[in-house]
Amino acid sequence: MPETRELDLFASMLERRGATVLRCPLVAIRDAPDPVPVVAWLRRFVAGGCDDLVLLTGEGLRRLVACLERHEPVLKERFLVELARVRKITRGPKPARALRELGMKPDIAAGSPTTEGVIAALRPLELAGRRVGLQLYGTEPNVPLVHFLESAGASVLPVAPYIYADAAEEQAVHGLIDRMAAGEVDAIAFTSTPQVERLFAVAAAERVRTALEGTLVAAVGPVVADTLTRHGVNVSLMPTDSFFLKPLTNALEEALTRA
Repeated sequence: MPETRELDLFASMLERRGATVLRCPLVAIRDAPDPVPVVAWLRRFVAGGCDDLVLLTGEGLRRLVACLERHEPVLKERFLVELARVRKITRGPKPARALRELGMKPDIAAGSPTTEGVIAALRPLELAGRRVGLQLYGTEPNVPLVHFLESAGASVLPVAPYIYADAAEEQAVHGLIDRMAAGEVDAIAFTSTPQVERLFAVAAAERVRTALEGTLVAAVGPVVADTLTRHGVNVSLMPTDSFFLKPLTNALEEALTRA
């Protein structure tokens, strides 16, 4: 199941369609435990320190604004002015939605919501000498994207405004694995890569893979699907072109109706 912030929404969509939902949030999103580096990055951004801003997640942009509101509220207006000025590159629909909430839109949208998609969108551009702000996905340093940008002559200014933390207790996660192994769970949905990593961190990989073999495994998009595949898990379904909870719910309903 998704992290805490999405769980109620996703569960209600499934329950309205007649599903019984077993809630086990594997991870939760928290503000960066030390706000000092985030505030320092925001001050630099507000002072005109970036030419481009790569937004990997909608959560990241919202957390940046929230950090300003808590620690440097007088800078919020200047932040929005700078955000409007810089060239904004988004990975997928969620950061684009977060921009729309602020009355803005991406200047460049990756064709595929992956690191490779962002690189492909940036490759035709002249990046030499550009100062590129990079809002990270959790604390994942995204070495491939940073390497691409630096190889193209850009200066990369990363910021990590949030972290992923364990949500459900290990005992609850073991219970979920046992119920899947017993055939009591028809489907499991993953909406972020940290959820997959948490499942495999709690129990032995072979035990997790065996439990998932008899369960329909759904991924919200290609990044999550690739992570599952890397762990040796067969992904049963994924929305075809729009990687949100509603298309995932539709795909689950269709698959379970056929089952």
